[in-house]
Amino acid sequence: MITTGFDLGIFEQAVRSYAHSQLPVSELKGPGFPLLGDHFSPILATLAPFYRLWPSPLMLLLAQAALFAVGVVPLASWAQRAAGRATALTVAFGYGISWGMAQAVGFDFHEVCFAVPLLAFSLTALGEGRLRAAVMWALPLLLVKEDLGLTAAVIGALVARRGRVRLGLVASAAGIVGTLLEVLLVIPAFNPGLQYGYWNNLSSGGANGAGLSAVLHAANCGLTVVLLLAPTAFMALRSPLLWTALPTLGWRFLSHNPAYWGTKYHYSAVLMPIVFAALVEAVATRPGGQRAARAHLAIGAAISVLLLPLFPLSRLADAATWHTSARITAAHRILDRIPDGATVAASNGLVPQLTSRATVSEFGLTGSRPDPEWIIVDTATPQTWPTSHAQQACDIDIARSHGYRVVTDQHGYLLLHRP
Repeated sequence: MITTGFDLGIFEQAVRSYAHSQLPVSELKGPGFPLLGDHFSPILATLAPFYRLWPSPLMLLLAQAALFAVGVVPLASWAQRAAGRATALTVAFGYGISWGMAQAVGFDFHEVCFAVPLLAFSLTALGEGRLRAAVMWALPLLLVKEDLGLTAAVIGALVARRGRVRLGLVASAAGIVGTLLEVLLVIPAFNPGLQYGYWNNLSSGGANGAGLSAVLHAANCGLTVVLLLAPTAFMALRSPLLWTALPTLGWRFLSHNPAYWGTKYHYSAVLMPIVFAALVEAVATRPGGQRAARAHLAIGAAISVLLLPLFPLSRLADAATWHTSARITAAHRILDRIPDGATVAASNGLVPQLTSRATVSEFGLTGSRPDPEWIIVDTATPQTWPTSHAQQACDIDIARSHGYRVVTDQHGYLLLHRP
């Protein structure tokens, strides 16, 4: 129960829609909200057959883990062919425990999990001179998320630089035009407000802010770049493949949203196959090859190990990870009292426990569906989003004054129902 409605619940509602042959909608974003009006991620439909077989948020989490894991196959195989077994093992190890992957796995499910293997296969093909294959692996990025068309455009530019000028220019044009169409036409057409809702995130408030804001922006962005390159002992800087990271780093660092600047959440997952592909090419093209890079590879592996305790994979060594507390058991027992198909407003941390079988919205979030049949809230855990703990208590009092009665109140979980 450390997953949340934003974002695991949203993506389960999307995949659930596809599994029932409908365009994706998310009650969590608003009643009947069309998700193609939020981000352009139709590739999520590929999970629909699996969800029909196993309608659970666990399916999404395991699919994400599998997609991340697949990325190691082309990278390690290329490393072995180009620079030997030791390099392959170092790349596989570093990629597998990289902080970008750990942060993404530790924070729900996100559509970028599809981009990770696509980038790994594309950059491997690019590094090995299979330029047409590099383009074919890159173009599906347009179906993952609207900003990744720019990443595909950079791959096209690298293809042009490496000899296939026409192919590369066509790929770059497709990436740029695809992103523009998605942002300017497709997403606004589905969005209830007829606009792309994330333009405000692209303002340069963080970059051009004054005083402490500017210092924090520079410090966070600088730390992110250092931590990105450190597991390669900065050898990735030797490879032009690293240019592929620039679009993602660009929109993140130009944003005024501090969540984008640092190492939290899932935003760096797509950068991991890029830096390790750049590492492979750097070792393969360096005079002296693996022998000359041996010290750098050892340093990079050591840095990866040192970073491990700072990120979510360290939870595997925590005994509490493998123990189900009495409170969690009670929560599941209380959730089972909500019938399938009901409309429910739930605390953010309880949402994914219900999205597979009910119509769920966030309790306390402005714009949520009014008057759900059931309300379930966590009253023991301090709430910070989408409402404060004090405001949640106030909202509960309002709900009770509007006819909701207490079904049960145990272990800090309050279940309300209005007949």
